[in-house]
Amino acid sequence: MADIQPSRELFIGDTPMLDARAPVEFGKGAFPMAVNLPLMNDDERHQVGIRYKEQGQQSAIELGHQLVGGALKEARIQAWADFARAHPEGCLYCFRGGLRSGITQQWLKSEAGIAYPRVAGGYKAMRHFLMDAIEHAVAGAGFVVVGGMTGCGKTDVLAQLDNALDLEAYANHRGSSFGRHATPQPAPIDFEHRLAIALLKQQARGHHWFALEDESRLIGACALPLSLHQGMQKFPMVWLEDSRAGRVERILRDYVVGLCAEYLALDAEHGFARYREHLLAALGKLQKRLGDERYRRLNKLMEDALARQEKDGAVDLHRAWIETLLSEYYDPMYEYQRESRRSRLLFAGNQSEVVDFLRNYQPA
Repeated sequence: MADIQPSRELFIGDTPMLDARAPVEFGKGAFPMAVNLPLMNDDERHQVGIRYKEQGQQSAIELGHQLVGGALKEARIQAWADFARAHPEGCLYCFRGGLRSGITQQWLKSEAGIAYPRVAGGYKAMRHFLMDAIEHAVAGAGFVVVGGMTGCGKTDVLAQLDNALDLEAYANHRGSSFGRHATPQPAPIDFEHRLAIALLKQQARGHHWFALEDESRLIGACALPLSLHQGMQKFPMVWLEDSRAGRVERILRDYVVGLCAEYLALDAEHGFARYREHLLAALGKLQKRLGDERYRRLNKLMEDALARQEKDGAVDLHRAWIETLLSEYYDPMYEYQRESRRSRLLFAGNQSEVVDFLRNYQPA
């Protein structure tokens, strides 16, 4: 069966992909629709790699056939065949579209009677295609950055727009020192892939400009592509406004009630302890910036609130440290940022006003 080329259609259609690379490679970066069914596991790949360096390709191929033979070979072919039959519209790949995917494709055909397409250039070519998609969008598409004070609901605005790119959702992180979720972040490469695929899907729906939240270069451990981050320093902005009281309630909802529920859903017995550790560690990251006296004061407020929450579930005491952190740390910083970006501001208003503005906005 002929190879297929990396294309927009592969990604906007969520094409199922059989990834024949070793698990260690898959863990460093893959695609959202890919399933890892390796030709060789990590140890086998390591042995073959050593043989290749010492004795060349042919000897490495021979060792590979020795390591993956008999019942082990049959089991792997069966797993591939099950995937291919379940996803007849899918494809397979290895790192460069070379030997491993070629052998996988060949064995599928000869042993299971299934002709399954292989992606030319493999993972490397598809990743290059996705990174190019981001570069082309930054160079040619329009963007509007949604800014605002901490807790004003920027993510809530994006959720109401058809042409939004929710960077924090792709990174599984809310972007602040307190932003980590109970579940882990994707690998940084996977974050880039999620972003690129979201862009391709939005473009396929006919969108030519995109709204995104104002972010630092790092969203937790995930870094924005440099070109996008540089562009965000120049893109036009809207500024979302809300009262401090409203922001306190939103932070309480997301970073206290919601976060605690995430941890408890994962581990009912130890979830609260891990949630408590999460909040205290997040505050600890700010200790140098806050100064010792202010940090100790906030830490005491947080400890008291957590003790009360653990005792009877009440979350009222959390408002004290949230409001103090906003008024004494985050708000002065964001007020400075707004002034420095005033020349780029298109509009400022509350949530409904900003959503209405963005729904009707047309780039010049």
